[in-house]
Amino acid sequence: MQRYFITGTDTDTGKTLIASALLARARRDGLTTLGLKPVASGCENTGAGLRNADALSLMAHTFPATDYATINPFAFEPAIAPHLAAQRAGCDLGLERLEGVLAPPLAEPRDLILVEGAGGWRVPLNPEENLAELASRLDLPVVLVVGLKLGCLNHAQLTAEAIQADGLELAGWVGNLLDPGFAVDDTLYQANLAHLTRVIPAPCLGVVPRLTEASPIERAGKAADYLHLPRID
Repeated sequence: MQRYFITGTDTDTGKTLIASALLARARRDGLTTLGLKPVASGCENTGAGLRNADALSLMAHTFPATDYATINPFAFEPAIAPHLAAQRAGCDLGLERLEGVLAPPLAEPRDLILVEGAGGWRVPLNPEENLAELASRLDLPVVLVVGLKLGCLNHAQLTAEAIQADGLELAGWVGNLLDPGFAVDDTLYQANLAHLTRVIPAPCLGVVPRLTEASPIERAGKAADYLHLPRID
């Protein structure tokens, strides 16, 4: 059984795309999967309750299927920082509570379980605690999603250093092309990828180009073509 924490160099780096794609890749190999998004803001109010698009994508690539509340136990409507959304909702968003809620699903006999964070590595949960501490308390190896755009070299190295400074294993990194202009000059693009390979002390699990598939499920399936799983392959 493999468990990993998915983080990114920033918000909107494509953590959900890559997490969903890794789950899709695992399914192709006949593995059981579970994607967890413990904290999500920017949820839509539906007849079934608050629903988050990222959590629904992870849910679509989870097998055997499970209920939404297991995948996303803390859902907030405003598209703001999770700790602020929790404060508005009068919710105690603390490490001890999160750890307790995640314990049962993490104990399930699934071949691959991914826990997706929110934003970057140091996103706060409350004035005293942050999501990086959750990964530490759960002792989960980390997969880093690097959003490939101008500035990513600095963000990637700083995030990798922070993960290691927190005493966690960096199991791998994935490049996700956010800005097509970043790859227009292939020589420069390959030089940037080579630099990331040098400075991130973990294997590259793949580089995903800018995808045009219409739905998140289709994009994740296509992204899986460019990835391999940490350790399992």
